[in-house]
Amino acid sequence: MQNNQAIPFNKENFKQIFSKQFFLVILISIPSAIIAEFFNIPLAWFLGPMLVTSLASLMGLRIKMPRLILSSILILLGLYIGNYIDKSLFAQMHQWAWTSLIMLVYIILSVLIVSKYLQTFSKYDRKTSIFSAAPGALGPLMILAEDEKSDLSQVATSHLIRLIIIISVFPFIVNSFYDVESVKTAEEVLENQNSVHLIILIISSIILIYFFDKFKIPAALLSGTLFASGFLQISEIATYQFSSNIIDYCLLILGASVGCRFANKTFSEIGRNALHSFVATFLLILLGLLAAFVAGLIIDKNFFTLLLSYCPGGIYEVAVIAIFFDLDPEFVSFHHIIRLLMILFIVPLMLKIIAKKT
Repeated sequence: MQNNQAIPFNKENFKQIFSKQFFLVILISIPSAIIAEFFNIPLAWFLGPMLVTSLASLMGLRIKMPRLILSSILILLGLYIGNYIDKSLFAQMHQWAWTSLIMLVYIILSVLIVSKYLQTFSKYDRKTSIFSAAPGALGPLMILAEDEKSDLSQVATSHLIRLIIIISVFPFIVNSFYDVESVKTAEEVLENQNSVHLIILIISSIILIYFFDKFKIPAALLSGTLFASGFLQISEIATYQFSSNIIDYCLLILGASVGCRFANKTFSEIGRNALHSFVATFLLILLGLLAAFVAGLIIDKNFFTLLLSYCPGGIYEVAVIAIFFDLDPEFVSFHHIIRLLMILFIVPLMLKIIAKKT
């Protein structure tokens, strides 16, 4: 039976760390990141590994990202984002209620419009169209899709193609239209830090992740770590500033993990879903642009921060892009956690409405 815990501590998952499949992931990912960096590709340590592992997976190479490695990196990512949380954040949060309301409208419109397109032009059945149209939450939606007897392959492929498009294109857009050098702060010499505080942060995060996971709170690894890190750092019980160099390691693992998701997929399967996935992604981006524009009328935020907040990409992948370009990672992460919660409420509700009408 598959272990669905957020942090899967068991013998099998521990053995995967020393497996040939993971060794191959590292072996092909590091050179691809170095090459991408040599050619000045933005987010090189993410896009390089993502591209090469995606191709390797589709070509049939047996590669796998150990869940323990991925979980550890996601905890590290959450702790890093926690560096951005301070008391001044609470002064802004009353405005986040309005941007969350915009998120709700964005999700409803996205599912209605994109599912209608997929049902009409791609010949997906109604339920598969709804699951494929949802702007994120692939993991939980796959469980729901299986219960509803939807086409799991079409749902997964649609989401994966969209994820690849979003996280491949967005860094180039930001790099072209935004002064990246101005947002990348100089590396500080972080001395005299209390390692006991780091241990407290990690243990507290793991405890909270366990409870968040137990009560089915979405993205438990990120939300649990953010909550623990934010509370401890604001209350000054435990503070620890992470070096920004650590992000390169997070980027490599996250990029490679995206590519590894294409295991058991084929080029022909991707090809069959590519056109409609491109159109669906384009529609979701247009709706995201509209949502970001409306949110910009309410809250004083960088437009790229707002656009990333309404971007239909994976929560962890989007969070690391926000960190890399210093686009308010705490604001972006909050909205993507809210997005997950809303999707998991809206999609089942729509399915119930459909069931009553048929």
